[in-house]
Amino acid sequence: MTTAEKAIKSIKDGDTVVMSECAGVPRTLVKTLAEHHADYRGVSIYHMLTLGEGECFAPECSENFCHLTNFLGANSRQHVWSGHGEFFPAYFKDIPGMLGKEISCDVAIVTVTEPDAFGYCSVGLSCDYAMAAIKKARIVIAEMNDQLPYTAGGTLVHVSELTHIVPVNYQPPTLQPAKIGDVEMAIGRHCASLINDGDTLQLGIGAIPDAVLAQLGDKRDLGIHTEMFSDGVVDLVERGVINGEKKTLHKGKLVATFLMGTQKLYDFVDHNPMVALYGVDYVNDPTVIAKNDNMVAINSCIEVDLMGQVASESMGAKQFSGTGGQVDYVRGASMSKGGRSIMAMPSTAAKGTVSRIVATLKPGTAVTTPRNDVDYVVTEYGIAHLRGLSLPKRAEALIAIAHPDFRQQLREDYEKAYKNI
Repeated sequence: MTTAEKAIKSIKDGDTVVMSECAGVPRTLVKTLAEHHADYRGVSIYHMLTLGEGECFAPECSENFCHLTNFLGANSRQHVWSGHGEFFPAYFKDIPGMLGKEISCDVAIVTVTEPDAFGYCSVGLSCDYAMAAIKKARIVIAEMNDQLPYTAGGTLVHVSELTHIVPVNYQPPTLQPAKIGDVEMAIGRHCASLINDGDTLQLGIGAIPDAVLAQLGDKRDLGIHTEMFSDGVVDLVERGVINGEKKTLHKGKLVATFLMGTQKLYDFVDHNPMVALYGVDYVNDPTVIAKNDNMVAINSCIEVDLMGQVASESMGAKQFSGTGGQVDYVRGASMSKGGRSIMAMPSTAAKGTVSRIVATLKPGTAVTTPRNDVDYVVTEYGIAHLRGLSLPKRAEALIAIAHPDFRQQLREDYEKAYKNI
């Protein structure tokens, strides 16, 4: 048991620090590292999306810390865009296996609950790659937060595995629900029409997933196997819509690899035997996902071209987020008996001035989900079922769900770009 100031002295110049992500970010350690940035040279910090202020992303820390990531968030984009951090492409599920190999893992900084009577702590809200980092790191620095929810599954670490324990007391960072407008509600209705009683769902976070969940009140016996879930799932569990009774894997369990949302979510998952968190190399493995019959994967994207290529992480060559688990769930749902995958997005961006359905992707754009994997695409104007369609018919189906203001231009662009198909 020690202080954050003393614990971080075990980090040496040239080390790679692996930091737990999302609502599991160790905020006291991050702030302390930023305050003592001048003490370090050549320290790399690996992480994915992090909530909170992200003090060590500040410009004054850029000469001391280089951030490595395969998923950018609001508090890390500028750090990478300015050249002080590095982005690398990788599937989320592969990160635990890359730690100690392609990604060095000298020090792990994580959050844990207070131990139970047998000395076991839970990593709480962020299991994903945190458990692998704990196993592989030379030094493990854990913030022991008595306000962190205790979750079970694959989340337990014994106190003997922790090098330094820093007692803290703060509310884990929350994420408020996104505002749901008419467009999102229309998308939610279309997606809900593709969901049947007894299906197992994967959804993300944001206005569209929340809008989908809001439309499922008349469904029965739904299950959850997802990278993460938020407050909308809690509402449907409390109404009896989600119970996991028809799941063919982890029956009755809400399976995820990390969680973030409001305090309501954190109170719900705390010591809840219905909730099971496991490492991302298990939860996001397509062969594991496929063991859920009637698996429905619902993901958002930035744009889709008329061949059905899905861009979800970059705008041209400019990296905006990352691949995450999208492709794994698309493929897992495809392999599932009775499975389906859905790409859901508003038809326009930039206050209606830009179509998200485009003739061709901009040069440099990363294709997240290849056209061969795409099943359904949904906008507020309808559903395009692309699986098995020829290229001309794909274009026709996608133009039909584009915003009416852009349909004629898309037809003209299609003729120019694809006239020899």
